[in-house]
Amino acid sequence: MKNNKTAQAFKSISIFKLVFLCIVLLSVSCKEQEEKPMSEEDLIAKAKDIHERVITLDTHCDINVNNFTDSINYTQELDNQVNLPKMKKGGLDVAWFIVYTGQDTLTDEGYAKAYENAMSKFNAIHKLTKEIAPDQIGLAVTSDDVRRIDAEGKKVAMIGIENGYPVGTDISRVKEFYDLGARYMSLAHNGHSQLSDSNTGERDDVWLHNGLSDLGKQVVAEMNKYGIMIDISHPSKEAIKQMIELSKAPVIASHSSARALCDHSRNLDDEQLGWVKENGGVVQTVAFTSYVNKEKNDARNEKSREIQMQVADSMGIKWITSRADFGKLTEEEQKAFMENRSKVMEIVDTKAAKMPDFPGKVDVLDFVDHIDYLVEKIGLEHVGISSDFDGGGGVEGWNDASETFNVTLELVKRGYTEEQIEKLWSGNLLRVLDEVGKVAQEIQAGA
Repeated sequence: MKNNKTAQAFKSISIFKLVFLCIVLLSVSCKEQEEKPMSEEDLIAKAKDIHERVITLDTHCDINVNNFTDSINYTQELDNQVNLPKMKKGGLDVAWFIVYTGQDTLTDEGYAKAYENAMSKFNAIHKLTKEIAPDQIGLAVTSDDVRRIDAEGKKVAMIGIENGYPVGTDISRVKEFYDLGARYMSLAHNGHSQLSDSNTGERDDVWLHNGLSDLGKQVVAEMNKYGIMIDISHPSKEAIKQMIELSKAPVIASHSSARALCDHSRNLDDEQLGWVKENGGVVQTVAFTSYVNKEKNDARNEKSREIQMQVADSMGIKWITSRADFGKLTEEEQKAFMENRSKVMEIVDTKAAKMPDFPGKVDVLDFVDHIDYLVEKIGLEHVGISSDFDGGGGVEGWNDASETFNVTLELVKRGYTEEQIEKLWSGNLLRVLDEVGKVAQEIQAGA
């Protein structure tokens, strides 16, 4: 009897060991499976699924009113960086079209000209969404509009104003622009406006208002009242500080990157980033080469310029290398130069690709480095994405709307989850839009 009990005991122990061994082997197998990196094909497939599900939103796409006519418009595959075919190809769902006005004299004549320019761009955007292609794209003014139009299978247009210069001295224009669909506005561009100092004052340390003018402060209050997001891209650091202190609602930087990674006055330093975080706002990282990696961009441009001059000379083309010289050309001369420029640059790129020591291009990896930095510095909830397409923006891998997927792919490669990617692409910006709208309702209710 004792021998039988001993045998049963040994049998029980053997079974226990076998089960334990199986559990250990299964655990090791699962761990190895978890640690095994995804293949490139798997990463692409995962990124495509995420890209399809999330709403992708770019807060800064400049426009040319000549592309909003009956014969030439965004339903066509134009040479510009954002149009409907390219948005569809790249999976870009929402484009903020920009009512941009360059800085001119602070006179009644200058204000009148700026207002006329702004109205032409408002009209162009409305024509696209109401007459040219209402079946393909709709104008949104709220986050609910964005989700509804997207659910209908259409692309979404939103409106931002770059430079408050067209306001002139008539504060009622803030409400007028709101009624036309504007949902964000910056108070300055490259040059001091009647409302705010510009970041460009850093060049010579000459300022007009030492931040905001009295009128600019009134405009901030008016924007809060009607629900227009305050855009801190372009104004000076002091102006930004004053805007955030005065604003009762979160602010945005519609197209700015991290100054710690690229020392340019258009980018935000760590102190400014802290202000935005505390304010509850969002920084829309911008894919503009000289704001992403100035050293890399300058090195390539310097080497590229040598070849450009050679190619242009061989083609009998007068080559222009500065914005100032370009601005001196007539409209026809500018158009002709831009057509020739694309031909020259195509040849230059071909030649550069065959030169092993040629400096590399600023690319999507450099761009997403800024996203990583901002996420670590101020938290994922305060970071978004923008391109500045058709206004100088674009990096290798995201040169136009058709390549939008590449940004999502790089985010997936770096371990961002679908929920995080959704916030970066649109969730954070739409949250701020909602909060700004709520503040406006409260202000109006208490008025």
